[in-house]
Amino acid sequence: MGSLPNIVEDCMGFLKLYSDGSIFRSNDIKFHETPIEDDTVSFKDCLYDKKFNLFLRLYKPQSNNNVVRNSKLPVVMFFRGGGFCFGSRTWPHVHNCCMRLASGLKAVVVTPDYRLAPEHRLPAAVEDAVEAVRWLQRQALSVCGDAWLSNGGDVDFDRVFIMGDSSGGNIAHHLAVRFGPGSREIKPVRIRGYVLLAPFFGGVVRTKSEEGPSERMLTLDLLDRFWRLSLPVGESRDHPFANPFGVCGNNLRELKLDPMLVMVGGNELLKDRTKDYANKLKEFGKNIEYVEFEGCQHGFFTHHSYSQVANQVIQILTRFMLQLN
Repeated sequence: MGSLPNIVEDCMGFLKLYSDGSIFRSNDIKFHETPIEDDTVSFKDCLYDKKFNLFLRLYKPQSNNNVVRNSKLPVVMFFRGGGFCFGSRTWPHVHNCCMRLASGLKAVVVTPDYRLAPEHRLPAAVEDAVEAVRWLQRQALSVCGDAWLSNGGDVDFDRVFIMGDSSGGNIAHHLAVRFGPGSREIKPVRIRGYVLLAPFFGGVVRTKSEEGPSERMLTLDLLDRFWRLSLPVGESRDHPFANPFGVCGNNLRELKLDPMLVMVGGNELLKDRTKDYANKLKEFGKNIEYVEFEGCQHGFFTHHSYSQVANQVIQILTRFMLQLN
């Protein structure tokens, strides 16, 4: 009679990986946030990947009083965080964040779910993100696609922005590398720029901000656990999925990239990696803007989307989108 499997990894009790490869996920998560009601924005869910039964949520302002000097609404595709292991478009803080983006930017917001680790390790999440962009392309090419996107002519597929928070920011980076400026393979969709909000990057060598102090919601131990659960088995934090400047990564110096806006909180464990990412891309001659919010911790925008700091984020996003018209 064999012994019972033991716990190999435990993420706050909500996700457990056992020695026999089995996985436990709890759906009993108590959220601090409640869904915001905003009569100026409508939302609905759409299936975008039948193979993996993946859905996305669409948000559309009811009034087309567009701030981006055009009669059509731009598109913001938002990839949420969760260490590649947690999260859903339906979680209250993700929903509230997308409502805020749609109302504040007067944009159609698309937030796709993606497969989660460790059941689906990287590159699954990035592959799903690519498929979400292709779904948007299919809507742009279709005369009988989703009514919110293909009918009425009020959505501008020529002005698409990719935004990601934490692991979603990591995904945004990989999409920027994958597609490059003016990618013909996704026409008529045209990605104008990328927004990376505290992107979840890693590396074997620690940074000063990673060494502490811990944040209210995030510790270095948890970051390391996310990487062990999401990277291909046996790979280190210098794998290209984690470290853009690792020895096996793409040569970012030679790649052409769309403009990027990179934002981070001043008290984040990920601050130094985010700042280093922006500085190195600037050194490579890329069009990168870096903004640091003093005193803020991880999730300062997504978890507090209607705060004073969030108002500043919306202003910065609006300016970024305007200058890329």
